[in-house]
Amino acid sequence: MARVGSFRFLLAGVACLALAGCLGAPAPELPRPPAAPVAPPPPTPKSIAATAYYAQVQQVLLREGMLRTDPGSEVRVSPERLTENFLRIALYQEFTRGTGGITRAETASPLTRWRDPVRVALRFGASVPADKQATDRARIASYLDRLSRVTGHPIGLSESEPNFWVYVVSEDEREALGPELQSLRFSIEPDVIQAVTRMSPTTYCNVFAISGAESHVHRNAVAVIRAENPDLLRLSCFHEEIAQGLGLPNDSPRARPSIFNDDEEFALLTDQDEMMLRILYSPELRPGMTADEARPIVLSLARRMVGGES
Repeated sequence: MARVGSFRFLLAGVACLALAGCLGAPAPELPRPPAAPVAPPPPTPKSIAATAYYAQVQQVLLREGMLRTDPGSEVRVSPERLTENFLRIALYQEFTRGTGGITRAETASPLTRWRDPVRVALRFGASVPADKQATDRARIASYLDRLSRVTGHPIGLSESEPNFWVYVVSEDEREALGPELQSLRFSIEPDVIQAVTRMSPTTYCNVFAISGAESHVHRNAVAVIRAENPDLLRLSCFHEEIAQGLGLPNDSPRARPSIFNDDEEFALLTDQDEMMLRILYSPELRPGMTADEARPIVLSLARRMVGGES
């Protein structure tokens, strides 16, 4: 799949007060001129080429009927199919770590999710214009609010002790992102940094969630989105990478309708995806469960959801 899944960064006020005290009356507050917008640097040839390439990718996918923005409501998902899809997506990973670095290889993985509130910080490269930053910020804030309602878990934008960083960067900025990632308040392994800075052109975006080896609880995550992605491809990256960073790290060709599928049919979170997130954060499950342990509980939850029970 091109959208790679997850793997288990006052002096003027004092003077004014002194003057007001001397005169015995408050000094009028002068209006501050708005800060002049900082123009982004001109795009590099590498970024221009990437912009053209990903625009073509989106056009081809749309022409083939992919990147649907509806929730897939017409596709009936049985409790049994929802159960199997959840177990394959939540309790397996797309990638594994070995002596050669991070490689694509589906492996079983215990159920892992967040315990602490998810505090998302956005980091835009200087190449991203102010209007696009504002649009991305609004879209992500709305999406995080939706994810919080679906999961019942606190998720939102925050610059106060963030633990989930979303970078929107150009080709050149991504390749130079290593020092920035190393400066974050948690340790990132060299192979993760290499996976970001050497991202394949066929990868539109990716996310890396970091958890304790024993606790199976996510503590930090980093998502990287190509700034050259056109609007819908960019939005689809936000939807998939943030959701995968919550604890749904795998993809499955049998998951439909779903963004956790290699075929790119759906661009945005679907009805089934919402149900899988609700299952993931159900208090009936616990971090560290294996697929065999989770299966009867997941099936019970799926029957209640698909059957319309509360």
